[in-house]
Amino acid sequence: MSNHSEAPVAAVEAYEPPYYVAVFTTVRTQDQSGYSETNARMEDLVKDIPGFLGMDHAQTPGGLGITVGYFRDADALTQWRSNAEHRAAQKRGRAEWYQSYTLHVAKVERSHGFTRAELAQGPTAG
Repeated sequence: MSNHSEAPVAAVEAYEPPYYVAVFTTVRTQDQSGYSETNARMEDLVKDIPGFLGMDHAQTPGGLGITVGYFRDADALTQWRSNAEHRAAQKRGRAEWYQSYTLHVAKVERSHGFTRAELAQGPTAG
């Protein structure tokens, strides 16, 4: 398993609505043979979809995974859903990798963000 703590952590930025989100929540099986490779391929593939805005992912120690994909419009989401490699990965996921999953698709009507400004590393008064 890779150590994600070394990579910088950043959430997908807030975009001007409307846009769409696909929230994919999973509980995985014990056998994850081939999952990492397929997941990496899906992450590369979705980036080629016009209108793909980004993806956030989180995994709890107990095994609950949540992936949120952000798409500019419904057409982009439909293109991703219809992609042949993605469909094959979905089928394999149901057969091998997922104990259960849910998918929620929503139209975002409001979006905003916050980023803490970094403190300057200059000399301090004593």
